[in-house]
Amino acid sequence: MSILDGAGFRAADLDPAVRHFYEHTARWRMEVWAQWSALFQPGGELVSRLFGRRVQQLALPTRPLDVAHGVDSRIVQLVGSNGQQHAAGWLRTLAATGEFVYSGCYSARLLPGSDQPSVHVAFPVESGNVQVFLRPSAPADGSLVLSSPPGAFGDAGAYVVVRGRRGGAHAARVPLHERFHVYRDHRGVLRTDHALRFYGALVLRLHYRLEPV
Repeated sequence: MSILDGAGFRAADLDPAVRHFYEHTARWRMEVWAQWSALFQPGGELVSRLFGRRVQQLALPTRPLDVAHGVDSRIVQLVGSNGQQHAAGWLRTLAATGEFVYSGCYSARLLPGSDQPSVHVAFPVESGNVQVFLRPSAPADGSLVLSSPPGAFGDAGAYVVVRGRRGGAHAARVPLHERFHVYRDHRGVLRTDHALRFYGALVLRLHYRLEPV
């Protein structure tokens, strides 16, 4: 986590359990609850059926029972010829069915003109990828907040990159904004609140209960 240290974040300020989860993710088990906005749930179901399950990517659960048995995760290290890790693949599947929910490539990136590294997540999709740059912060209680707020092109946020038929690529910033809050509750249980918004409208809320294996 110290590779994210910068002007607005210090890994040393994190609760040890929060830091352990991100540095040893494979040692944790996840239980998930999902709640969609009534306005966006039909669209989420359509994307999941026509796209997400076919390409095994971004198949967001749309019904609570979809995630009733939890989510299995596997970490794949991407290591160069010199033995240095450049990124990590985080593959998440529904425990009940084995269907993929997310397959993301995680690393740390410093955006141009910024003095604070971001968590960079790339989701491969057909003809391109979705890239999200999450800005880290550590509130006084030791929790971790990762956010992709509104901003200009080149700031932390979500982008879609599409490969052109004649070579090259086109990148566009999209108005999808996420906020993750990873914290330990009053019983000592590690939890995550995840909110996904389109412009300012709440699309989906996910809650994770994290347990060491």
